[in-house]
Amino acid sequence: MLPAASGPLVLIGLMATGKSTVGRRLASRHGWRFVDTDAEIVSRHGPIPEIFANDGEPAFRRLEAATAAEVFSAADSATVISLGGGAVLDEGTQQLLASAFVVFLDADIATVLPRLAGDTGRPLLAGDAAETWTRLDRERRPLYEALADAVVDTRNGSPDTVVDRLEAQLRRTEFKGKDSRQ
Repeated sequence: MLPAASGPLVLIGLMATGKSTVGRRLASRHGWRFVDTDAEIVSRHGPIPEIFANDGEPAFRRLEAATAAEVFSAADSATVISLGGGAVLDEGTQQLLASAFVVFLDADIATVLPRLAGDTGRPLLAGDAAETWTRLDRERRPLYEALADAVVDTRNGSPDTVVDRLEAQLRRTEFKGKDSRQ
């Protein structure tokens, strides 16, 4: 059993680090609600590559911020949120994270490349996926680390093993959210 939380549990990290898979499994184990902000955007506005192609990345980022705000307003301590990899770039979303327990799912390029093979749904990775992912990791890692209450390595093991690690980390860090620790 995990300690009680005062807000949602939010998974952050770069694309293909396991946020959706791990989040869905964690929520299922505990009977919690799972929300993937990218999936919400797709269900409301269509495929992300089409949004990028038709409206550009700035329009997508606005949709992402608005979706995150909606998801957070309906979230409680029995909610796991998988936040899109770039959502943390928005200052409003960063403020929302202050009321959540934030876990940075960390991986390296050797881990994510096989996961990305054949994936055409990630417009930021058009071209040299390894080079782009590595650049994004270098740029965003300091922000992920600054926003996170905990870090879980997703490099080795099955998704269930990663969920086990995440649960162990939550127990160690007194999963109560930022508000209760101030």
